[in-house]
Amino acid sequence: MTQTAPQDRAAFEARLRAIGDARYHDKHPFHRRLHSGGCSPDEVRAWVINRYYYQSRIPMKDAAFMSRVSDPALRRAWRKRIEDHDGTDAREGGIARWLRLAQAVGLDPDYVASERGVLPATRFAVDAYVRFVRDMPLLDAVASSLTELFAPKIHAERIEGLLRHYDFADDAALSYFRKRLTEAPEDVAFGLAWVLDHADTREKQDAAAAALEFKTDVLWAQLDALWSAYVEPARIPPGAWRPGEGLLERAA
Repeated sequence: MTQTAPQDRAAFEARLRAIGDARYHDKHPFHRRLHSGGCSPDEVRAWVINRYYYQSRIPMKDAAFMSRVSDPALRRAWRKRIEDHDGTDAREGGIARWLRLAQAVGLDPDYVASERGVLPATRFAVDAYVRFVRDMPLLDAVASSLTELFAPKIHAERIEGLLRHYDFADDAALSYFRKRLTEAPEDVAFGLAWVLDHADTREKQDAAAAALEFKTDVLWAQLDALWSAYVEPARIPPGAWRPGEGLLERAA
């Protein structure tokens, strides 16, 4: 049986972008609620707490990826992603900026960093992503990062919506999102080119597309968990954060 020919470069890139158009989590009702000012202070706090778990695992999944890479050039390019999130001796990273957001919404940053109160579904989804990047072929792992193709749009919408609707929002609180407006396009330009170069058969292209779909599922599942736990009718599972916990004294 003749194997299906691979798509040409432009068609395959269009296929990847279409996945974001259909499946990216900017279309989830929780984000629409957040960006339009519809979230209560506690719903915003729940989002910050649970999203922190995802942020904290990004450099861990990137380190797991790099441990399998034998090409020094690829390791050098990928190392930037860890520094962007962990920071360096000379500059602050994304995790520290996220904890500044936590403080702005009235949460104790130490409580958020402890990861107490994270929803079980958040842990399962994020940990599944780390395992995917650790265990799957390198092409699949890189392709799963391509949700960054669609991230600048949601960051811009988030900055605009939070500034318009929430008293806590200012340049310091939203510094994570402003920084990602420049970091994410740099990362995705490299990742997209790498995937387009290495997905040279239809089988590999299908695997890369499936990896990107998997990552959109990871992001969507986190918001489904937030909606179920904290938006009416709220059903907070045992052990998850409850309003009133982990607050700064001024917000208690």
